[in-house]
Amino acid sequence: MHSQFWTVTLLVHAFKFLFKMPVKIRLQRHGSKKRPFYFIVVADARAPRDGKFIQKIGTYNPLTVPASVQLDRQKALDWLHKGAQPTDTVRRILSYKGVLYLKHLLRGVKLGLFDDAAAMEKFQKWHGEHEIALKKRAEENRKARPGRRGPGGPPMRRVERSDRGERPERTERPEKKSEGGPKQEA
Repeated sequence: MHSQFWTVTLLVHAFKFLFKMPVKIRLQRHGSKKRPFYFIVVADARAPRDGKFIQKIGTYNPLTVPASVQLDRQKALDWLHKGAQPTDTVRRILSYKGVLYLKHLLRGVKLGLFDDAAAMEKFQKWHGEHEIALKKRAEENRKARPGRRGPGGPPMRRVERSDRGERPERTERPEKKSEGGPKQEA
């Protein structure tokens, strides 16, 4: 009885290892210190973050406004159909690029709810609306953050200097009275 338990356990672990290899779609960090740049890769979940990967399917640069993402939709969709699990951040990126919506539509085709042409039409309609919303958001962002010296930017403070180029004398600031703090005795 005891040896049978170990045999079954060994078979289960061997099955998991050989046939259910955990594959993740995740970010691989590149770039220098405080200047991140990521590759979107398909990798074994047990591999280190910046180590070996199976396939590179895109890039992600969070430093641009808005963040720039380049993704091979077809490769990402193929890996999702094969069972690869995206991390939380990559799931948001895939949703942003429409890969998860396309997977959803193709599942509807597989179930017979509609045909391929209707699915592609729905996706193209969504993609067009999404691009318009992105352009609108980028324009609003440009208006909210104008150039440093352009009109509507932060006011520039003029520093007055004497004839010899020295800094003007500093004036003492009045001390602030504490209103809500502990009382001090003199």
